[in-house]
Amino acid sequence: MALNSIKRTLGFKMKLVRLVGGLQAIASQQKEHSHTSFMKLAIACERLWCLPASQSLCHDTPFSTKRQPILNILFITSDQWRGDCISALGHPHIKTPNIDNLASDGAIFRNHFGQAVPCGPARASLYTGMYLHNHGSVLNGTPLDARHTNVALEVRKQGYEPALFGYTDVSLDPRTQNIVDGYEGVLPGMNPVCKLLSEAAPWLDNLKRKGYDVSGGVDAVMSPQNNYPGAEIRGKTFAAPIYSAEDSNTAFLVDEAIKYIATRKDNNWFAHVSFLAPHPPFIAPEPYNSMYDEQDMPMPVRRPNMQDEISQHPWLEQYVTNQRGTALTVGTESSDNLSLSDQELRQVKATYFGMISEVDAQVGRLIDHLRKTGTYNNTLVIFTSDHGEHLGDHWAFAKYTYFDQSFHIPLIIRDPSSAADNSRGTIIELPTESIDIMPTILDALDIEAPAQCDGRSLLPFCRGLQPADWRKAAHMEFDLRSPYDGKGQPPLGLKMKHCMATIIRDVHYKYVHFATLPPLLFDLKEDPNEFTNLATNPEYQGVMLEYAEKMLRWRVEHTAPALTDYQLKSDGTIEQGLRSR
Repeated sequence: MALNSIKRTLGFKMKLVRLVGGLQAIASQQKEHSHTSFMKLAIACERLWCLPASQSLCHDTPFSTKRQPILNILFITSDQWRGDCISALGHPHIKTPNIDNLASDGAIFRNHFGQAVPCGPARASLYTGMYLHNHGSVLNGTPLDARHTNVALEVRKQGYEPALFGYTDVSLDPRTQNIVDGYEGVLPGMNPVCKLLSEAAPWLDNLKRKGYDVSGGVDAVMSPQNNYPGAEIRGKTFAAPIYSAEDSNTAFLVDEAIKYIATRKDNNWFAHVSFLAPHPPFIAPEPYNSMYDEQDMPMPVRRPNMQDEISQHPWLEQYVTNQRGTALTVGTESSDNLSLSDQELRQVKATYFGMISEVDAQVGRLIDHLRKTGTYNNTLVIFTSDHGEHLGDHWAFAKYTYFDQSFHIPLIIRDPSSAADNSRGTIIELPTESIDIMPTILDALDIEAPAQCDGRSLLPFCRGLQPADWRKAAHMEFDLRSPYDGKGQPPLGLKMKHCMATIIRDVHYKYVHFATLPPLLFDLKEDPNEFTNLATNPEYQGVMLEYAEKMLRWRVEHTAPALTDYQLKSDGTIEQGLRSR
């Protein structure tokens, strides 16, 4: 049947969905020569589904992109990786050849944002597909309500046993779950094949077997070597640790993941590899510690005078002058950040880039293993982070501000299906969010996303399609108590209920709303570095109102659904699926 005929005869949206699904089901049972023609027609129908709103027959209803089954999932996260630090996106210094290769064989999302900071809240959004105000895990240590499902629990329904290599930083619900690891809890549903938390016990045991002295614990192992050549001149983060690159915690996780995958030859698998690097402490093994010359590193993006910088907003002044979080390296304090010399600032950036290049090499080793074992073309690969890092920009380190440096993160998806073949190497410019990862994985496995998910599948982008009603802005939230893990009184004399900050950001403007503190407005086209707050400029009051209204609409639309998807009928039955209508 020709596509034009299909367009004329199909008058209802669900008929088109069923046709696509039916064609693909038939195609999976046909011989190779028939399979291609059936798949081309199915893809054409999906392209019809995704026409712009002015042309679409069905633009007001979400769609699914069902394909032949994807058997394996490789879900990689790298902690505190800035979204601009990928050479495929034009970074002038950093080298990420393996991730670049993955991007050239998949899709890379230029404007991808995490939904929260720090690690725990960010990962709660990543794993549940929910905005921060819905899942409620606002701090490292704030429990994630056990009533919320997550990506691991959902894929188990399809027979998968998601294996964890690293950590998930999920604070479990003490009302119903056993608390063992504090805020470093393992996501429910994950099988901790290699649980590597802050004490790094399995890695240290591995180092001990190899002859390293680990008696001083993880801090001693990750400390810069004493009297390291060049460190006195180049800075505190230059010296390498005692372990080699082949024995790093990053390499160790890849070793363990490869061992696990090798045991799953006849079974599908789901591996979540969660690297610590480039999260502090900033330290890189040889040769990555010297891979970048600090003299080539640009200085941080900031105003020349700190007082001029922090006068922008009370929260910025509070955080910059009271910095918290993991110190830059073992033996230093976060309070030292404001006194770093230009030399130290450049070397911190060089070390951070070296850590990224080390992760890149290990990602390449893992992908090479998939290629050599013949599983690469049957594996959905996702590479992302939880949040960003300031690296001295705006006189700050870590990730506790409203600037893009805190929330902009990388995302690469390599979809192995033939439907993605004509779109490999695509750079997606539209805003995407961490909450989209769970629906993407579920869509790839033909699992319906639960009603709690605020995000949507990204597979259409990987397959050259664009949903007609895709979001035009990214949304982020954070709790002002987060740098202090909720300890002590809330900052700035605020009440706990007044500590949330909410951000909406599109290609032109960025609006930041606080419960009681003054708002912020940035013109990103004229001021991409977010130096000038326009919130008090009378000429921008209309823009302020427009973006406040957009934020309110977004918040109303994404109120937690809870049981609103259900309807109790008079005959005692329960109807579900109302929200999808």
